[in-house]
Amino acid sequence: MEMTATAIPDVLLITPKVHADERGFFYESFNQRTFHQLSGLNVSFVQENHSKSTLGVLRGLHYQNAPQAQAKLVRVVQGVVFDVAVDIRKGSATLGQWVGYELSAENKQQLWIPEGFAHGFLVLSETAELVYQVTSHYCAEAEMTIAWNDPDIGVDWGLKQEPLLSDKDRLGVGFKKNLLKTD
Repeated sequence: MEMTATAIPDVLLITPKVHADERGFFYESFNQRTFHQLSGLNVSFVQENHSKSTLGVLRGLHYQNAPQAQAKLVRVVQGVVFDVAVDIRKGSATLGQWVGYELSAENKQQLWIPEGFAHGFLVLSETAELVYQVTSHYCAEAEMTIAWNDPDIGVDWGLKQEPLLSDKDRLGVGFKKNLLKTD
């Protein structure tokens, strides 16, 4: 496994070691000992999610408030997505910045998204299936959505047309207006 820090150092791009031959392939999608050795992080996953979406679907930008904040390890098992993490940690040097990577079943790369980040993705293939492990259980009362097209964040989704959105994503809140209010 190779682990690379992104432009936001706490978000990690992970490339597994794939063993392939004429029969197919095998790789460890997660190994807690190796993950700890390479990242210094001790993680414990409590839930694994699997979603399927069609071309042009944009999901996000989602996160859960503390104490239900989630870290995520995201991978694509079918298709291709543009996967995005946005730093929403108050006081962070990279607050409001984002990183995005193309994750696919072919490249088998994964994105580690720590607590304190919003997450979203755009489907680039006819369909895509994502599997992601999380460190905290889903809690509807703690879930929040930032507007996918918030100009204060400025994610470059590379869109050629309007994305397909859920009602929840269509109603996402503005980053500065709602997340950076002083307490």
